[in-house]
Amino acid sequence: MATLAFNHEEITPRQLKPELFELDGISRESIEAHYKLYEGYVSKRNEILEKLGSVDLGAANQVYSELRALKVELSFAIGGIKNHEIYFEHLGGGGGAPDGLIGRLIERDFGSVEDWARDLKASESRLFNYVGDAQNTYPIWNATPLVALDVYEHAYFIDFQTDRGSYIDAFFANLDWAVVNDWVNRYQIQV
Repeated sequence: MATLAFNHEEITPRQLKPELFELDGISRESIEAHYKLYEGYVSKRNEILEKLGSVDLGAANQVYSELRALKVELSFAIGGIKNHEIYFEHLGGGGGAPDGLIGRLIERDFGSVEDWARDLKASESRLFNYVGDAQNTYPIWNATPLVALDVYEHAYFIDFQTDRGSYIDAFFANLDWAVVNDWVNRYQIQV
């Protein structure tokens, strides 16, 4: 018996800020290729929600069913959307040392910006740096993402080939700490 699982609205990809096409060390070509992947996540999210509208709920099963498969892949698509929206939103700044509330949070939880950056480079993601091999495998409940460093090969291979470390340096050089501080204020994170 097929039934509408829920109502949904299609979404469209957010437009990129013009500053993202003029980053220091990360090329326009790399940003454009990266954005196409983000557009794909949005498209797949819409497609999966459409398919969920006609899935047979009576055949649902925790091991395998069309409903379960679609919902698992929906989490991957939504994770890709959220990761990339955070990533693109806080790039386009002047980099440098974090200041304001995020600077104080980093100092509190890591001792110094340098120690935080070393930890982030070593683990990629107490402030605490979480690691997730795929974007739907690491939803940490009650965690608020403040810095989204994409280290899948698609984010750096065009510009840096296998030199992921240099890409991470370029990412930091283009990070907009004012955006991150705005999130810290909006989420009311206390120092």
